[in-house]
Amino acid sequence: MSQTARQTSLFDAELAELPAELRWREWMLRVEAVIFASAEPVGRETLARVVGKDCSIELLIDDLTVDLTGRPYEIVSVAGGWQHRTRRVYAETIRASAAPTRFQAPSLSRLESMVLMAVGYFQPVTRGELSKIFGKEVSRDMIASLRNAGFIASGPRSPTPGAPYTYVTTQQFLSAFGLKTLRDLPDTEALEDAGLLSRAIEQEIPGEVSDAGED
Repeated sequence: MSQTARQTSLFDAELAELPAELRWREWMLRVEAVIFASAEPVGRETLARVVGKDCSIELLIDDLTVDLTGRPYEIVSVAGGWQHRTRRVYAETIRASAAPTRFQAPSLSRLESMVLMAVGYFQPVTRGELSKIFGKEVSRDMIASLRNAGFIASGPRSPTPGAPYTYVTTQQFLSAFGLKTLRDLPDTEALEDAGLLSRAIEQEIPGEVSDAGED
């Protein structure tokens, strides 16, 4: 048995010897410690390892949320898990301090942002389909940049001739933009009614022309 396995087997998750109130408090602190220590959203399965088998993770999170009322940070539900994040009201303060942060905002050009938005709404989508959406060629370099940033990944092959790759967004995309699921993306009809989606495509995309062909 490995050292990690031995440590796990010796870990007392149930805390049966503690009074109920103290046990619940300790579980709250454990869950907060795990979330705080992680650079990524922590899922239910991970948190369940440090609390009793009949413990409700949701109720623990609810109590932690109340505990953090009035603090400059909170626990948020994002990308299928939970994460510590500074409250939005302090974003300007943090930017003014120029201090390094644990969670860097995505650094994307205007064009990259618009292509990423299109992938989010139309996934799984091919590079050729993205080019049709924008009326201009979306380059392989652009796709590679978004892949390297961890925001998109390869999806299933398209059933169209040549079976090109499709692209989909990732869990990192959800986490970076503070989304629980893709259902939290703004409704496309609302964006179109407001003229934002079509305006972005028509006006904000410069003449990015690259090697033709699909991949």
